[in-house]
Amino acid sequence: MEKEKVIIIGAGPCGLSAAIELKNIGIDSLIIDKGSVVDAIYNYPTHQMFFSSSERLEIGQIPFVSERQKPVRNEALNYYRTVAQRTGLRINTFEEVQHVQKNTDCFQLHSVDHKGTEKVYQAEFVVMATGYYGQPNYMGIKGEHLPHVSHYFKEAHPFFNKKVVVIGGKNSAVDATLELEKAGAEVTVLYRGSDYSASVKPWILPLFDSLMRNEKAFIHFNSIPKEITKSHVVYVKNGEEHSVEADYVFAMTGYQPDQPFLKESGIELDQSACPIYNPNTMETNVENLYVAGVVAAGYNNNKIFIENGRYHGGLIAENIQQKNMQ
Repeated sequence: MEKEKVIIIGAGPCGLSAAIELKNIGIDSLIIDKGSVVDAIYNYPTHQMFFSSSERLEIGQIPFVSERQKPVRNEALNYYRTVAQRTGLRINTFEEVQHVQKNTDCFQLHSVDHKGTEKVYQAEFVVMATGYYGQPNYMGIKGEHLPHVSHYFKEAHPFFNKKVVVIGGKNSAVDATLELEKAGAEVTVLYRGSDYSASVKPWILPLFDSLMRNEKAFIHFNSIPKEITKSHVVYVKNGEEHSVEADYVFAMTGYQPDQPFLKESGIELDQSACPIYNPNTMETNVENLYVAGVVAAGYNNNKIFIENGRYHGGLIAENIQQKNMQ
């Protein structure tokens, strides 16, 4: 059994930030992630541009230099890799923590790495920085898990000259639609809202609206998917059933924290899947178990981003330092 003072689950920007803050007070924590470093960003669309400026994505007081005012995915990947390297963080990637159990005075963690090797750790403190990108919001309709349906969009090129249905109307759906149309796909958007979402990035909405007005793509508002078949998407609009042909479907319906994992660890969640925690320390209802980053927001993931989640590590480090002094 490997013994650690602090284990951080999740190597996203907020997990990295927490590790840096802990290192600043003399604690060399271990980060464990089931994917790569900043795996959620790696899984963003290839040409994804961030909403924020590079300065607001910085961690560890290391400057994030970008060619543009708003950085793109590849720049962010390079930046966070560089930060991890320069700060000497210990990170076990492609290792999934499957269980976190609180004992009398410590936690026991069970994990499995990409080779199938099982490991057991003991830690005095645990930080959950697991994000939400790995758990899509499923619609619960027939055909949602067919091979031509995806809840993630990576790149548009393969869908040239194909009929594609995008389900959703927020940023991920809008970004996917723009890329798909540019690559020559015939795109139809189904959105349950009655108008464009207020959360769509202001510099992208005019482009999206222009596609629709010029009929380069099509959007159906007030439309709720009912079933996905091998060749069509069936939806209900204003009480009437319709269908649209689809070679491929992108269900961009958002994501959520890993609720079962949080609950099994003893963390209580409210009706919005938001963990119960002290906002001044980020400590949950389980003593010495903390949350950091967007996982702390539950379904309300628009409340916490890298920009403000990066400060959670400082609160956690301060609280752990105070406990160590008692």
